[in-house]
Amino acid sequence: MARRGKKYRAVLEKLDPGPLGLEDALRKVGEIGWAKFDETVEIAILLGVDPRHADQMVRGTVTLPHGTGKTKRVLAIAAGERLKEAEEAGADVVLSGPEAVEKIQGGWLDFEAVVATPDVMRDIGRLGKVLGPRGMMPNPKTGTVTMDIGAAVHAIKGGRVEFRVNKTSIIHGIIGKRSFSFDQLRDNFGAFVGAIQRARPAAAKGRYIRTVHLSTSMSPSLALDVVELEKAQEAERA
Repeated sequence: MARRGKKYRAVLEKLDPGPLGLEDALRKVGEIGWAKFDETVEIAILLGVDPRHADQMVRGTVTLPHGTGKTKRVLAIAAGERLKEAEEAGADVVLSGPEAVEKIQGGWLDFEAVVATPDVMRDIGRLGKVLGPRGMMPNPKTGTVTMDIGAAVHAIKGGRVEFRVNKTSIIHGIIGKRSFSFDQLRDNFGAFVGAIQRARPAAAKGRYIRTVHLSTSMSPSLALDVVELEKAQEAERA
């Protein structure tokens, strides 16, 4: 196991190992970072699902009310008038299907999100082995394959993020930056967790959300009290 740095260990020694309430955790997460840059606030949620079964796969998108604190570089792949529509919507790079295939197969990956229109999917299907493992392959289920490509570009630029449970039943995501206010982090946290709850598959049995942890890019993680979290969310819905 890799040895942690001195600053990491110093922060870890000051943390209470027990689970925290949401408000305490959100306040604490702004205090445990030490990096000179504005660290990302990350969330990890362990779900009571078995992603080896297709009927227990959890994936989707959510638009964070206050964005992520970072604007993604978006590649739009389209044809005809949709190329201009994507460009006007703010896509950083706009390519036709054949152009995208040629550039990406040549090693170009200077983008962080991809949207495409349905008519070019036949061309770019061969890019699955490159974009799939990076979580960037366009997919109708996540709204990244659509004829309304301008709206898709706007959504990603405005803070829409994708989530997908991994093979260890964990969803990793981001809810903002350490510089965000308490209210901004709370709103983004609520939106992210709410989306995970709405994506609960019918085949999932028992407790769905098992654990929730928050951290910054460089810090140890803070465990949340899941029972308290569920009670608070039920009170909000009542």
